[in-house]
Amino acid sequence: MSTRRDRRRGAARRRVSRRALVGGGIALVVLAAVVLGVVVRGGGDGAPSASRRPAPTAPTTTTTVFVPIAPLTGRPDPSGLSQTRSSLAVKIENTPEARPQSGLADADVVYEEVVEGGITRFWAVFNTKAPEAVGPIRSVRLMDPGIVSPLGGIVAFSGGTPENVALIRATPTVTVDENNAGPAFFRESTRSAPHNLYGRSGALWERGGTPVPPPAIFGYVARGQAFAGTEAIDQFRVGLQPGYDPTYTWDATARAWRRAYGAIPFMDANGAQVAPTNVVVQFIDYPRGSEGVVVGSGEAWVFSDGRLLRTTWTKPDDATPTRYTDALGTPVALTPGTTWVELVPIGTAVDLVAAPPPPPTTVPPPTTTTAKKRTTR
Repeated sequence: MSTRRDRRRGAARRRVSRRALVGGGIALVVLAAVVLGVVVRGGGDGAPSASRRPAPTAPTTTTTVFVPIAPLTGRPDPSGLSQTRSSLAVKIENTPEARPQSGLADADVVYEEVVEGGITRFWAVFNTKAPEAVGPIRSVRLMDPGIVSPLGGIVAFSGGTPENVALIRATPTVTVDENNAGPAFFRESTRSAPHNLYGRSGALWERGGTPVPPPAIFGYVARGQAFAGTEAIDQFRVGLQPGYDPTYTWDATARAWRRAYGAIPFMDANGAQVAPTNVVVQFIDYPRGSEGVVVGSGEAWVFSDGRLLRTTWTKPDDATPTRYTDALGTPVALTPGTTWVELVPIGTAVDLVAAPPPPPTTVPPPTTTTAKKRTTR
């Protein structure tokens, strides 16, 4: 009996051992799978696997493109040409026989001065643009060193009195006239002398000239700001001698003052009407009816952005640029663009046509809603 019981107990132990062995094997398989999963996933710290990590992105870079500002207009100059050459000032005639002149519409700055007999002549100053031809070129005057000295650069003219020629040659400029111009000057076959002498701007710039670029002679409003004029003006006429008395009309679309003599537009030989961004009417002394005095101080009216600001001009010597200040002594900032300076005798009439007032703003009457009464029946 005992032997039979022992046999049954041994068989039971063998069955239990086999179940334990099977269970242990399953546990080992599960444990191996868990360990393998940890290894595949990169460890047990929760870090993503290499195959699931996002690809690194290349760093982004921002390139800033520097656009220089043309010194004589205050405008951006993407070409950069204004930085590579000096100023070029050319003395240009303004008699009816000289019109239409070449180059005036392309000049950065133009000075108009009164000479003998009440007629006028121009100093056209170039830097940003290089017209193929400029002229007709005429002679210098006693007042001219005070106009060109602050700019330096190259000065082109045709003769003058020995005294005036000596004064212009003493300025810090490279002077070019018919005696040393060579191919930089030429005679226009369709014009009669003395209204037919012209210059080639490219050949004139080859003479050098410093500084490069030229110095700024005006201040300009910053981007987003407006000219500080206090009077809205549609048109004004500068009361010089008839035939030389320009009228400037504000063109709001072009943001410029269109120049004319009466109803006749003042045109350049290239077919463009002369239309500067700014016009300065500067009142100076002409002791002998000509040969104005540009050193000293006085009154100046500055027209820009369709408005007028009455200012004071000061210039201590020939070499210093003219400074324009408002009633508080603050320097006047022009609108970036081209500028014409009218150097007129003290007392010259300037006829103003004010801009019409803006239309009144009509505000619709407020609407009211009346609640309907409920009728209870």
